Amino acid sequence: MRTGRARIKAVLFDAGNTLIFLDYVRLAEGVGGALGLPLTGPGLAQHASEASQAMERAAGNDQHRASIYLEALFQLSGVPPARMGEVKECLARMHAELHLWCSIRARTREALARLRSAGLRLGVVSNSDGRVEEALRAAGLSDYFDVVIDSSLVGVEKPDPRIFQAALDALAVRPDESLYVGDVYEVDVVGARAAGIEAVLLTPSPDPDRSCPTAASLDDLVNTLLAERV
Repeated sequence: MRTGRARIKAVLFDAGNTLIFLDYVRLAEGVGGALGLPLTGPGLAQHASEASQAMERAAGNDQHRASIYLEALFQLSGVPPARMGEVKECLARMHAELHLWCSIRARTREALARLRSAGLRLGVVSNSDGRVEEALRAAGLSDYFDVVIDSSLVGVEKPDPRIFQAALDALAVRPDESLYVGDVYEVDVVGARAAGIEAVLLTPSPDPDRSCPTAASLDDLVNTLLAERV
Protein backbone atom coordinates (compact mmCIF):
# COMPACT_ATOMS: atom_id res chain seq x y z
CA MET A 1 0.00 0.00 0.00
CA ARG A 2 2.94 2.33 0.68
CA THR A 3 5.51 1.13 -1.84
CA GLY A 4 8.17 3.74 -2.60
CA ARG A 5 6.91 6.25 -0.05
CA ALA A 6 8.15 7.47 3.33
CA ARG A 7 7.44 5.40 6.40
CA ILE A 8 3.96 6.21 7.60
CA LYS A 9 3.75 8.24 10.83
CA ALA A 10 0.09 9.31 10.91
CA VAL A 11 -3.31 7.97 9.87
CA LEU A 12 -6.14 10.43 9.30
CA PHE A 13 -9.76 9.33 9.17
CA ASP A 14 -13.06 10.58 7.90
CA ALA A 15 -15.73 10.36 10.61
CA GLY A 16 -19.22 9.53 9.27
CA ASN A 17 -19.57 6.08 7.69
CA THR A 18 -15.88 5.42 8.37
CA LEU A 19 -15.48 5.54 12.15
CA ILE A 20 -18.97 6.43 13.34
CA PHE A 21 -22.34 5.50 11.91
CA LEU A 22 -25.96 6.44 12.29
CA ASP A 23 -27.78 4.74 15.15
CA TYR A 24 -30.34 3.11 12.88
CA VAL A 25 -32.37 1.59 15.71
CA ARG A 26 -32.73 4.96 17.41
CA LEU A 27 -33.61 6.61 14.08
CA ALA A 28 -36.27 4.01 13.31
CA GLU A 29 -37.83 4.21 16.76
CA GLY A 30 -37.79 8.02 16.89
CA VAL A 31 -39.01 8.77 13.38
CA GLY A 32 -41.30 5.75 13.15
CA GLY A 33 -42.94 6.63 16.43
CA ALA A 34 -43.36 10.30 15.55
CA LEU A 35 -44.83 9.58 12.12
CA GLY A 36 -46.72 6.41 12.98
CA LEU A 37 -44.75 4.34 10.46
CA PRO A 38 -43.42 0.76 10.90
CA LEU A 39 -39.68 1.54 10.58
CA THR A 40 -36.97 -0.77 11.92
CA GLY A 41 -33.25 -0.36 12.46
CA PRO A 42 -32.30 -3.25 10.14
CA GLY A 43 -34.79 -1.94 7.58
CA LEU A 44 -33.05 1.43 7.48
CA ALA A 45 -29.55 -0.07 7.55
CA GLN A 46 -30.18 -2.27 4.51
CA HIS A 47 -30.58 0.87 2.37
CA ALA A 48 -27.38 2.56 3.59
CA SER A 49 -25.39 1.62 0.48
CA GLU A 50 -28.02 3.02 -1.92
CA ALA A 51 -28.33 6.17 0.19
CA SER A 52 -24.54 6.59 0.08
CA GLN A 53 -24.62 6.37 -3.71
CA ALA A 54 -27.29 9.08 -3.83
CA MET A 55 -25.15 11.25 -1.56
CA GLU A 56 -22.06 10.70 -3.68
CA ARG A 57 -23.92 11.83 -6.82
CA ALA A 58 -25.25 14.99 -5.15
CA ALA A 59 -23.76 18.40 -5.76
CA GLY A 60 -23.35 21.11 -3.13
CA ASN A 61 -21.56 21.15 0.21
CA ASP A 62 -21.31 18.28 2.64
CA GLN A 63 -24.21 19.49 4.78
CA HIS A 64 -26.43 19.23 1.71
CA ARG A 65 -25.04 15.79 0.83
CA ALA A 66 -25.73 14.56 4.36
CA SER A 67 -29.33 15.74 3.98
CA ILE A 68 -29.56 13.86 0.67
CA TYR A 69 -28.27 10.72 2.41
CA LEU A 70 -30.91 10.84 5.14
CA GLU A 71 -33.68 11.69 2.70
CA ALA A 72 -32.76 8.74 0.47
CA LEU A 73 -32.44 6.43 3.48
CA PHE A 74 -35.97 7.11 4.68
CA GLN A 75 -37.62 7.21 1.26
CA LEU A 76 -36.02 3.89 0.31
CA SER A 77 -37.42 2.53 3.59
CA GLY A 78 -40.96 3.48 2.57
CA VAL A 79 -41.46 7.00 3.96
CA PRO A 80 -43.57 9.00 1.47
CA PRO A 81 -41.73 12.02 -0.01
CA ALA A 82 -44.57 14.28 1.20
CA ARG A 83 -43.65 13.46 4.81
CA MET A 84 -39.94 14.26 4.58
CA GLY A 85 -40.51 17.64 6.24
CA GLU A 86 -41.77 15.83 9.33
CA VAL A 87 -38.80 13.47 9.19
CA LYS A 88 -36.32 16.36 9.11
CA GLU A 89 -38.02 18.08 12.05
CA CYS A 90 -37.90 14.87 14.07
CA LEU A 91 -34.24 14.26 13.21
CA ALA A 92 -33.31 17.80 14.20
CA ARG A 93 -34.90 17.28 17.63
CA MET A 94 -33.16 13.96 18.10
CA HIS A 95 -29.80 15.33 16.97
CA ALA A 96 -30.06 18.17 19.48
CA GLU A 97 -30.60 15.62 22.26
CA LEU A 98 -27.79 13.25 21.24
CA HIS A 99 -25.62 13.20 18.13
CA LEU A 100 -27.20 10.91 15.54
CA TRP A 101 -23.79 9.62 14.43
CA CYS A 102 -22.67 7.74 17.55
CA SER A 103 -22.75 4.05 16.60
CA ILE A 104 -19.54 2.13 15.85
CA ARG A 105 -18.65 -1.17 14.21
CA ALA A 106 -17.28 -4.12 16.17
CA ARG A 107 -13.54 -3.94 16.97
CA THR A 108 -13.23 -0.24 16.07
CA ARG A 109 -11.69 0.62 19.44
CA GLU A 110 -9.33 -2.34 19.25
CA ALA A 111 -8.20 -1.33 15.75
CA LEU A 112 -7.47 2.26 16.79
CA ALA A 113 -5.68 1.08 19.92
CA ARG A 114 -3.44 -1.15 17.80
CA LEU A 115 -2.45 1.80 15.62
CA ARG A 116 -1.61 3.93 18.64
CA SER A 117 0.37 1.11 20.22
CA ALA A 118 2.41 0.91 17.02
CA GLY A 119 3.43 4.53 17.53
CA LEU A 120 1.20 6.07 14.88
CA ARG A 121 -0.42 9.44 15.43
CA LEU A 122 -4.14 9.55 14.64
CA GLY A 123 -6.42 12.32 13.48
CA VAL A 124 -9.90 12.98 12.11
CA VAL A 125 -10.65 15.26 9.16
CA SER A 126 -14.41 15.57 8.74
CA ASN A 127 -16.96 17.66 6.91
CA SER A 128 -19.31 18.26 9.79
CA ASP A 129 -21.57 20.75 11.53
CA GLY A 130 -19.14 21.73 14.28
CA ARG A 131 -20.07 18.72 16.43
CA VAL A 132 -17.83 15.93 15.15
CA GLU A 133 -15.78 15.92 18.34
CA GLU A 134 -19.02 15.58 20.29
CA ALA A 135 -19.98 12.62 18.09
CA LEU A 136 -16.63 10.94 18.71
CA ARG A 137 -17.06 11.41 22.46
CA ALA A 138 -20.58 9.95 22.31
CA ALA A 139 -19.16 6.94 20.47
CA GLY A 140 -16.32 6.55 23.00
CA LEU A 141 -13.58 7.22 20.41
CA SER A 142 -12.33 10.75 21.11
CA ASP A 143 -9.40 9.67 23.30
CA TYR A 144 -7.75 7.82 20.41
CA PHE A 145 -7.11 10.98 18.36
CA ASP A 146 -4.40 13.60 18.58
CA VAL A 147 -6.31 16.10 16.44
CA VAL A 148 -9.88 16.52 15.18
CA ILE A 149 -10.46 18.87 12.24
CA ASP A 150 -14.09 19.89 11.70
CA SER A 151 -14.92 21.75 8.48
CA SER A 152 -17.44 24.04 10.15
CA LEU A 153 -14.82 25.18 12.65
CA VAL A 154 -11.90 25.66 10.26
CA GLY A 155 -13.96 27.24 7.47
CA VAL A 156 -13.02 24.90 4.62
CA GLU A 157 -14.29 21.43 3.72
CA LYS A 158 -13.17 18.39 1.78
CA PRO A 159 -12.16 17.96 -1.00
CA ASP A 160 -10.28 21.26 -0.50
CA PRO A 161 -6.69 20.20 0.33
CA ARG A 162 -6.37 22.95 2.95
CA ILE A 163 -8.48 21.02 5.44
CA PHE A 164 -6.08 18.08 5.20
CA GLN A 165 -3.11 20.41 5.54
CA ALA A 166 -4.57 21.71 8.81
CA ALA A 167 -4.33 18.18 10.22
CA LEU A 168 -0.81 17.66 8.89
CA ASP A 169 0.32 20.91 10.47
CA ALA A 170 -1.23 19.98 13.81
CA LEU A 171 0.51 16.60 13.78
CA ALA A 172 3.79 17.98 12.37
CA VAL A 173 3.96 15.32 9.63
CA ARG A 174 4.48 15.51 5.89
CA PRO A 175 1.85 14.38 3.36
CA ASP A 176 4.00 11.44 2.26
CA GLU A 177 4.24 10.28 5.88
CA SER A 178 0.45 10.12 6.18
CA LEU A 179 -2.52 8.05 5.08
CA TYR A 180 -6.15 9.12 4.82
CA VAL A 181 -9.07 6.71 5.24
CA GLY A 182 -12.56 7.60 4.03
CA ASP A 183 -15.67 6.22 2.35
CA VAL A 184 -16.54 8.68 -0.46
CA TYR A 185 -14.20 8.72 -3.44
CA GLU A 186 -15.01 12.21 -4.76
CA VAL A 187 -14.63 13.82 -1.33
CA ASP A 188 -12.12 11.73 0.58
CA VAL A 189 -9.80 10.22 -2.01
CA VAL A 190 -9.79 13.19 -4.38
CA GLY A 191 -9.26 15.65 -1.54
CA ALA A 192 -6.48 13.70 0.18
CA ARG A 193 -4.61 13.19 -3.08
CA ALA A 194 -4.85 16.91 -3.80
CA ALA A 195 -3.05 17.43 -0.50
CA GLY A 196 -0.38 14.88 -1.45
CA ILE A 197 -1.71 12.21 0.92
CA GLU A 198 -2.24 8.61 -0.11
CA ALA A 199 -5.87 7.56 0.46
CA VAL A 200 -7.64 4.29 1.17
CA LEU A 201 -11.33 3.83 0.51
CA LEU A 202 -13.12 1.83 3.18
CA THR A 203 -15.63 -0.24 1.22
CA PRO A 204 -16.72 -3.89 1.06
CA SER A 205 -17.35 -3.54 -2.69
CA PRO A 206 -14.45 -1.90 -4.60
CA ASP A 207 -15.31 -0.09 -7.83
CA PRO A 208 -13.07 -1.49 -10.63
CA ASP A 209 -13.34 1.83 -12.50
CA ARG A 210 -11.54 3.69 -9.70
CA SER A 211 -7.83 3.34 -9.14
CA CYS A 212 -7.61 3.45 -5.37
CA PRO A 213 -6.45 1.15 -2.57
CA THR A 214 -9.40 -0.26 -0.63
CA ALA A 215 -10.06 -2.11 2.61
CA ALA A 216 -13.18 -4.08 3.48
CA SER A 217 -13.06 -3.07 7.14
CA LEU A 218 -11.08 -1.02 9.61
CA ASP A 219 -9.67 -4.21 11.07
CA ASP A 220 -8.42 -5.35 7.64
CA LEU A 221 -6.84 -1.96 7.06
CA VAL A 222 -4.97 -2.07 10.37
CA ASN A 223 -3.74 -5.60 9.69
CA THR A 224 -2.26 -4.46 6.37
CA LEU A 225 -0.69 -1.30 7.77
CA LEU A 226 0.96 -3.04 10.69
CA ALA A 227 2.21 -5.87 8.48
CA GLU A 228 3.93 -3.29 6.26
CA ARG A 229 5.70 -1.80 9.27
CA VAL A 230 7.39 -5.07 10.24
